[in-house]
Amino acid sequence: MSSARKLRVGIVGGGFMGQVHGRSALVSGATVIGAVGSSPSRAAAAAEATGAERGFASLDDLLAADVDVVHVCTPNNTHREVTLKALEAGKHVVCEKPLATSVQDATGLQAAALDAGLVGAVPFVYRYHPMVRELRTRIAAGEAGVITSLHGSYLQDWLAGADDQNWRVDDTTGGPSRTFADIGSHWCDLTEFVTGDRIAAISAQLRTVRSERGGVPVKTEDLATAQFRTEAGVVGTIVVSQVAAGRKNRLYLEVSGTESSFGFDQEDPDRVWVGRRDASQLLTRDPETLSPPAARVNRLPAGHAQGYQDAFDSFVADSYAAVLGDHPDGLPDFAAGARSARVVDAVLRSAAGDSAWITVDNA
Repeated sequence: MSSARKLRVGIVGGGFMGQVHGRSALVSGATVIGAVGSSPSRAAAAAEATGAERGFASLDDLLAADVDVVHVCTPNNTHREVTLKALEAGKHVVCEKPLATSVQDATGLQAAALDAGLVGAVPFVYRYHPMVRELRTRIAAGEAGVITSLHGSYLQDWLAGADDQNWRVDDTTGGPSRTFADIGSHWCDLTEFVTGDRIAAISAQLRTVRSERGGVPVKTEDLATAQFRTEAGVVGTIVVSQVAAGRKNRLYLEVSGTESSFGFDQEDPDRVWVGRRDASQLLTRDPETLSPPAARVNRLPAGHAQGYQDAFDSFVADSYAAVLGDHPDGLPDFAAGARSARVVDAVLRSAAGDSAWITVDNA
């Protein structure tokens, strides 16, 4: 952590995610020297929200400052422009997901970061729950036996009301996919990370429950369901929704195997359910018993709840370690962001084709 204190950080965007990024930057020992708001008049508010030393009137002003890393926390349709400018200015980038709203733009950003020799990271932060790392380690060790199926869901209710509104609903701002790109992407990334097996083909359907919000027609989906198969031949299903009343942020993944099955619930992240024919048990996060990969991202003693912000802190710490020349295991980079764009694109093409099976480009 002490070496990260040498890093100087700028944050673009002072909304909820800008605040989350700012807290993690400070916890990781960096100096947040500045922030940019949605307009010059919002510069001071953005600085206050993110913990920055000052507000900058424009992105160009921030990039002209002595900044090592830029955090992009702006609406989805601006990610490409802001990230490219930062890379061209020689800055490492942590860009909110989706990395871009099209495969072409996402792969272009991946190539741009690679060509510039700069770190690009995307916060698929659920990888950073210690019990996710524990689950990944146990599956890699063969404890599941033959994996037979993958299933789960990511359910929220923050857009369930007829009058609920957000910039993400607008396809010109948020992109052609809302629910799957926003939260289904997290589930798919987590599943592929935990199992080491990638989705090869997918058949999906989308539904827009609220056809208009505030008198404006809605073109993005409120929910999606999909079945898929992986490169190893495992079959799976997923349900994602932002209109599931009572569910706040319930990401659930179950890996079913011939020897053991495992279940992880993001709303109860300190535990993993292990199912066996003779008996089932709950594994609890405990630094004394965690595998080394899980212990590396553990931040608190057993019995002290560790959650989303802790996972985000670990992700940002790994991003900064990469900037300083380390190679942290499991850091989601721009390749992960481009990979996610390919999965989302396959879902959209499948739904547009009456749930046709679409092969996911695994480049």
